[in-house]
Amino acid sequence: MNRHVLTVPALVLLAGALTGCAGAGAVQNGPGGEARYVAGNGVSEVIKDRKPAPAVQGTTLDGRPLKLAEFQGKITVVNFWASWCAPCRAEAPTMQKVYDETKASGVQFVGVDIKDGKDNAQAFLRTFKVTYPSLYDQAGQIALAFRDIPPNAVPSTLVIDRQGNVAARAIGSVSYSPLRDIVTRLAAEK
Repeated sequence: MNRHVLTVPALVLLAGALTGCAGAGAVQNGPGGEARYVAGNGVSEVIKDRKPAPAVQGTTLDGRPLKLAEFQGKITVVNFWASWCAPCRAEAPTMQKVYDETKASGVQFVGVDIKDGKDNAQAFLRTFKVTYPSLYDQAGQIALAFRDIPPNAVPSTLVIDRQGNVAARAIGSVSYSPLRDIVTRLAAEK
C-alpha cells in the first residue's frame, strides 16, 4: 500500500513536468505579477522591429565559459531546452541537422539547458549527438535576460542576426523546413 502512495505523487510530478513543456503551454508572470498563458505552437515569427540581444554569458555543460557576443557577425540560433521535455527530445535531431547544414554559411547554434540536472542534460547531448555548445542554466537566468523578446516556454528558439539583434522567435518545438528557411533567409541578409 505504501508503494502506491509513493507512486501517485511521482506520477503527479511527472505529469506536471510534461505539461510544463511548450506543447501544453506555459504560464509566465508578467509585470505586476499577473499570470498569462503562452501557448507553444512551434510557429516561427520574423521580428520586424529588432532589438539587441542581451549580453548573455555562462558556462557550457562541458565546463567552458561562453558569451553570446563571441558570435557577433554570425547568425546565432539560441535554443532553450531541457532533458525532461518531450518536445525538446523530438526537435533535437532537427536542431543538429540544420546546424550541420548551415554552419559553413556563418551560422552558430547555442543551446540553453534550463531548469535541469547537469547529468541528465549531458546524457541528452550524448543521446542526440548534439555538437554545438549548450549553456547550463539550471536557475533560468539566461531566459530572463531576454526580456524584450522572451522565450516564454520550453522549448523555444530565438535567432539573432549578424548585428546582434533578435530577429526571429519560435515558441514550442520547431520542425526542419521552417527553421532552415528562417536561418537561411537571415544568413542571406546583408
